[in-house]
Amino acid sequence: MEALSSQGYGFEVAIADLVDNSIDAGAKDVVIHFLRDGDQLVSLLVIDDGDGMTDEDLDVAMTVGGQRNYGAQALGMFGTGLKSASLSHASSVTVVSKTKRTRPAGRRWLMERAMADFQCDIVEPDYSQLLMDRYANCPIVWSGTVIRWDAVKNFPQHGGGGQTDRYLHRTINKVGFHLGLNFHRFLTRENFNITIAVEDVATGVEYMNFGVVPLNPFAYPVSGHPDYPRPFVAELPSAGSVGFDAHIWPPKSTLDEYKAVGSVMERQGFYFYRHNRLVQAGGWNNFRQPDQHLALARISIDLPDDSRNVFRLSVKKEGVEMSPEVVAALEDARDGDGRLFTEYLKDGETAYREARKTSGTIRKPVIPPGKGIDASVRETIEEELPLIPGEDPISVRWQTLDNSTFFELDRENRTIHLNQNYRAAILGGRKGTLNDAPLLKSLMYLLLHPLFEKEYSGKREKDNLQLWQAVMVSAARAELERVADGE
Repeated sequence: MEALSSQGYGFEVAIADLVDNSIDAGAKDVVIHFLRDGDQLVSLLVIDDGDGMTDEDLDVAMTVGGQRNYGAQALGMFGTGLKSASLSHASSVTVVSKTKRTRPAGRRWLMERAMADFQCDIVEPDYSQLLMDRYANCPIVWSGTVIRWDAVKNFPQHGGGGQTDRYLHRTINKVGFHLGLNFHRFLTRENFNITIAVEDVATGVEYMNFGVVPLNPFAYPVSGHPDYPRPFVAELPSAGSVGFDAHIWPPKSTLDEYKAVGSVMERQGFYFYRHNRLVQAGGWNNFRQPDQHLALARISIDLPDDSRNVFRLSVKKEGVEMSPEVVAALEDARDGDGRLFTEYLKDGETAYREARKTSGTIRKPVIPPGKGIDASVRETIEEELPLIPGEDPISVRWQTLDNSTFFELDRENRTIHLNQNYRAAILGGRKGTLNDAPLLKSLMYLLLHPLFEKEYSGKREKDNLQLWQAVMVSAARAELERVADGE
């Protein structure tokens, strides 16, 4: 049980695994429901209006490795998702369900008891009925299932000072993006919806309720190359023909469908689907290395049902392993006109380079930004500026320095040190994190990155450093005075 709950499920990945079960049950509406009591988060529930489960079905569902009869288009595979996903994040997992012909029934795993003797509790019928009634007609009508997580490990322990609100805002955005991306083909259907809601159990007020929006990674308004999208076929000796579609995004897109998937290096490459569910978003799977010049290249592949020997899906359904046979077949993959897939990669690079040329200026390559700079800022820098290959990135960190110094350069370790004594004033009372003060750190990177490209600073650079140091110290002290005065 301990190994089962230590699979490394991300919070949003675990919730997506539960949504898989809802879809397999024929659900039309799925609700992700956060319950709070004032400043304290209490529980997380996933409710659906699917076919539901009988007592016997619940026993199988709550059995580790329990094998049910999966339909031809089922998203479930291994019989561990419900247990592993839930117990990775909650110490108590309750499942209550009913079919059109049976009364509500329930089971509960308590992690403490499960590790001791594998006992799974039978939920009292009255409680099962109560939980079903709570979601009557929203979304449960004739049948459905409620999965409840209690003692959720990821919830803030102390919710005061707005901590719970910040957690909910951050987490719900992340969960919404993840579900919108991975289930975008389902969410575009008129008869399927995912809703995320927050309710205060003390007052009964539901102050947040919105539908998850589909995030189609191929929903560009105009192709970035006139010859694409284009279908290709790879011939696999052990699995036959596998088709896939090659796309080129338009350059400099600001759409969430392009930018929200990951960093510029992560979002390029293969997008694998299994039964219309996205199971990998980006990556080259050892076919080649990520390349900034392939930032616009995306390939959609629907995994054939009988291809497990060559495409192996992870238990968490967030990655695919390709066999060497597939990698070799991609080298010889062709479209209907005999054009090689490798030519598509060249077209993708050309589209990226041409977009750079039409911007009117050629920007000088830079050493990439590293730790301490917010991921979204790093991504923008990597998109806007060519990177010097093979260089260690420049990090920005806080460190205790003399009050007459605002920053120091550590050339050997590629680090800009900022004075810890001024951190509180810069943050304005906000809690410090690794990637805090993104505006200041971005400006410091833009100002100082050229100095790391030289082994020594010349007379002009030294004079500039002295100037910048004096101005920054003066500005930081002014910030401290404003904090002291309560401004």
